[in-house]
Amino acid sequence: MKIPLHPSFFIFRIFQFCIFLFLLSCQSPKENNELYLTEIPNSYAKGFAVFQGEGYKVIEVRQAFSGEHPPFRYLIKEVPNLKIDDDGFDAVVSLPVSKVVLTSTTHIPHLDYLGASDLLIGFPDLDLISSPMSRELIAAGKITDLGSGAQANIEKIIDLDPDWVMISTLGEDLKNLEILKSAEIPAFINGEYVEQHPLGRAEWIKFTGALLGKSKEANLKFSQIESDYNQAADLVKNIPNGRPKVMSGVMYKDIWYVPGADSWGARLLDVAGGDYLFKEQKGTGSVQLSYEYVLEVAQEAEFWLGAADFKTLEEMENADPRYAHFNAFQKGNVYTYTLKKGPTGGLEYFELGYLRPDLILQDLIKILYPEHLPGYSLYFYTKLDEK
Repeated sequence: MKIPLHPSFFIFRIFQFCIFLFLLSCQSPKENNELYLTEIPNSYAKGFAVFQGEGYKVIEVRQAFSGEHPPFRYLIKEVPNLKIDDDGFDAVVSLPVSKVVLTSTTHIPHLDYLGASDLLIGFPDLDLISSPMSRELIAAGKITDLGSGAQANIEKIIDLDPDWVMISTLGEDLKNLEILKSAEIPAFINGEYVEQHPLGRAEWIKFTGALLGKSKEANLKFSQIESDYNQAADLVKNIPNGRPKVMSGVMYKDIWYVPGADSWGARLLDVAGGDYLFKEQKGTGSVQLSYEYVLEVAQEAEFWLGAADFKTLEEMENADPRYAHFNAFQKGNVYTYTLKKGPTGGLEYFELGYLRPDLILQDLIKILYPEHLPGYSLYFYTKLDEK
């Protein structure tokens, strides 16, 4: 038998519900904002994600370096005096920023392309920088040299008191994270090199754009790079059988190093229509091979791309006479990526290449299929001993 509920029971429930609504309306801004985080999707990059909140962004770096690790979470406050709980973030920055420190040449073009070159106040080993805009600032004494070597001088960084530092995980800068945090200097990890899709690396300009409050500009720049890359790829998408055979790499102490088949460089070669002769060598980094194996596989290659930084064929042969045993060497089809150098010796390929895979792709197509780009001049690559 059902017992009828007393009317006071319903009044009590209604009262509870009203209290709930009142408490919900009194939540802190942090609690409300977190409910409305919206991911801004990337097209190619897998290593980071950007989320938009009301007056702020949250960035997650999911792949800062090879191997598994918890994501690094960063908060970017986009409006003044934003009331939000910033506990639990690995770094927090308030926009706008006026001075930054970078630790890799691959980050330099991000500032150039976003109209923010003048924000750079410190960099390790200034001679490595090729960017004309940065060179002007260096000449004017506006960028501090943080010292050469794999690790920036942490004391100098702290003295400069930048709004933030961008860390590359290719060096030893990771161990400085806690020191910078103690000094209340936000440090952000850029893991672009882990991306193996060429446009994935280029898309990290959106990461920098978010940190500078220039996401719109970053999106526009990346869209143009993506468009130019895809237009170039379309030129050779339907190449028939008989792709030109391509070898790569050089020897160091009797070990021949070549890009692994799953690497950024090998992918560019494939998109450019080349038959990469080391495509059976799996891996995303460099693969170590013996000279004998390379000779067996690649002796008849038509092109040799990425022959370190040799200046002439004679210099190559003097370094190791065995190089002359390859068909590509004998026919003079050896290319290096050393065409453009900064005034102090930095190679622009290692600075701009990550951001501009479209230029690398066009270079490769021009080398392998010159008829498809008749009016194009090589940007990064140069043919050894070309008259």
